[in-house]
Amino acid sequence: MAASNELKLLSGWFSPFAMRVRIALNLKGLDYEVLEETLNPKSDLLLQSNPVHKKIPVLIHKDKPICESAIIVEYIDEVWNDGPSILPSDAYERANARFWGAYIDDKWFLSMRDMLGAQDDEAKEPLFAQMEEVLGRLEDVFNKCSEGKAFFGGETIGFIDIAFGCYLTWLSVTEEMTGRKVFDEAKFPALVKWAATFAADPAVKGVLPETEKLIGFAKFLQQKMAAAAAAPK
Repeated sequence: MAASNELKLLSGWFSPFAMRVRIALNLKGLDYEVLEETLNPKSDLLLQSNPVHKKIPVLIHKDKPICESAIIVEYIDEVWNDGPSILPSDAYERANARFWGAYIDDKWFLSMRDMLGAQDDEAKEPLFAQMEEVLGRLEDVFNKCSEGKAFFGGETIGFIDIAFGCYLTWLSVTEEMTGRKVFDEAKFPALVKWAATFAADPAVKGVLPETEKLIGFAKFLQQKMAAAAAAPK
């Protein structure tokens, strides 16, 4: 067990990437301190800890910073290996988990981000199509990887669960703000059931933010993106 002063997380309640790290820390039963970043302005500690990207999350372990959420989750799994495993022990399955984690960030995150900045329905339509494509692929991946169990990782939450589960509230925000249901139980029954189980897990409870609160933050981001788009080049 890590002492509480050994682990500090530079975080943001709104960040799905910071949520990943918190869930991983909770799964391992670790004590840690959350340092909330407003990013306006960015703290000196953040700029010193992640001088390359200047982004959250950053895990500080014994005064040493580790950056990038997927890398941090792997670091947690390797250092505290006496707790439940997050990545599979088999090399092929471990590579497969990393592949789908990267796929989720490349396809899912970018679609939702671009949806916030889309100005009309015509621009949104291909983004909805891409989100549904990702959900379809993940439905198939879940049915294969879970082997009838509750999570992508089997009996317990694993790497793919964390990679996708951190976006669940942002998915709800997208649906509320566009008025369009994407996460349809008729189309993706296994994923919808998985999402409810994931959100109820003790390691996840209290980490995922409330939808209404996140909608307010999303509207703020929309205003920033609209202002940036309208600014003279």
